[in-house]
Amino acid sequence: MHLQKEPSFRESVDLMFNRAVALMDLAPGLEEKIRVCNATYTVRFGVRLRGEIRTFTGYRSVHSEHMEPVKGGIRFATGVNQDEVEALAALMTYKCALVEAPFGGSKGGLCIDPREYEEHELELITRRFAYELAKRDMIHPAQNVPAPDMGTGEREMAWIADQYQRMNTTDINGKACVTGKPLNAGGIAGRVEATGRGVQYALREFFRHPDDVAKANLTGSLDGKRVIVQGLGNVGYHAAKFLSEEDGSIITGIIERDGGLFSDTGLDVEEVRQWIMKHGGVKGYPNGQYVEDGAVLLEEDCDILVPAALEGVINLSNADRVKAPLIIEAANGPVTAGADDILRKKGCVIIPDMYANAGGVTVSYFEWVKNLSHIRFGRMQRRQEEARHQLVVDELEKLSSSMGNTWTLDGKFKERYLRGADELELVRSGLDDTMRVAYQAMSKIWHERDDVDDLRTAAYLVSIDKVASSYRAKGL
Repeated sequence: MHLQKEPSFRESVDLMFNRAVALMDLAPGLEEKIRVCNATYTVRFGVRLRGEIRTFTGYRSVHSEHMEPVKGGIRFATGVNQDEVEALAALMTYKCALVEAPFGGSKGGLCIDPREYEEHELELITRRFAYELAKRDMIHPAQNVPAPDMGTGEREMAWIADQYQRMNTTDINGKACVTGKPLNAGGIAGRVEATGRGVQYALREFFRHPDDVAKANLTGSLDGKRVIVQGLGNVGYHAAKFLSEEDGSIITGIIERDGGLFSDTGLDVEEVRQWIMKHGGVKGYPNGQYVEDGAVLLEEDCDILVPAALEGVINLSNADRVKAPLIIEAANGPVTAGADDILRKKGCVIIPDMYANAGGVTVSYFEWVKNLSHIRFGRMQRRQEEARHQLVVDELEKLSSSMGNTWTLDGKFKERYLRGADELELVRSGLDDTMRVAYQAMSKIWHERDDVDDLRTAAYLVSIDKVASSYRAKGL
């Protein structure tokens, strides 16, 4: 039994920040400026529902304005509180710096269980929340740009964008006030799947570095690796789906609210997702072994563990029983600071949240740029690309026939080579590049510095250094 007290999520973020800055040569004043949260706005507003006025409490926290606008999701959950929102805002600052998205860090939350309300009621609540924030410039294309998080999605972002535009009818860039919108309302192709896709790209990049793979006592590629996913929401579902369908990984475990599923031969992610949507949970799913206490699957033997739901699921109470040699934090803060110490001592490699789930903010950045430029990616150059490629193909085939050869280029190759990149392909390309470059920056520090023995500390060192450079450039 561990006698030490479990740190809160906020304390975990501070502990990890402190561990990194202890290895840096920052002026104490600058260190403090980077660490503290600039401002948190608490709003309490009333909405008339079901014949009575109900009061809701919401937050929007701004951690760092070293770059503006500040960026970060809005979550709808009953557990939302100021400490959690401020810790998440801090993570956003470091996350944006790490992947070179030009934003400061922010986060928002509303204390609500969205499942308790009808759609029209949720719209009233969301619009009122957006109104309270927007009139104080806590939603603004140049100052504060929210995105979806737990309990919110495209629908809520469309309501927020519309509410902002109703209040700012002459703002030509109004759509850029929020990201994660539906495609037909100023969104971008690939945003819904972006965080899960980023997790996949992060793992692919990790497995391109044999030395790093060896540190996790693993070999080879993602093909055949046994994966357990905790949380089959937007992030967990897409990560599990892509890893199993495109990389040959075997999803042996899925943990959900009402229990877990296990299968040595692998679970069909799409089938499980459909079952959950129809039945509200995994219980009764016929093609896997049901475990009532899903949390025990976190301790099951596997190659890669993907916590993709709540913070603090791997903590002092279970960390010493976690067998996975590689953990990728698809959620924010799923491993507490105490658990992190235990796992590192065991030799477990953790790909940290601030990098692993940065796919969402990366594609949000692309969406924001798209909204400001008022044109979808690929519209100007796609057909010109195709025409230039066609010239090369025609010339090669002409050359072949003039030399008496009868060969022609393979039809499938021609189709792939001649197709110009559309928005989705460009978004995936940009996301892949972002995840690769950020991983290489972390990995370099991990290997080169004797005082850095984990990727999380390396990630903090890279990001804090970038934030410090921004502040110095501002004259601080």
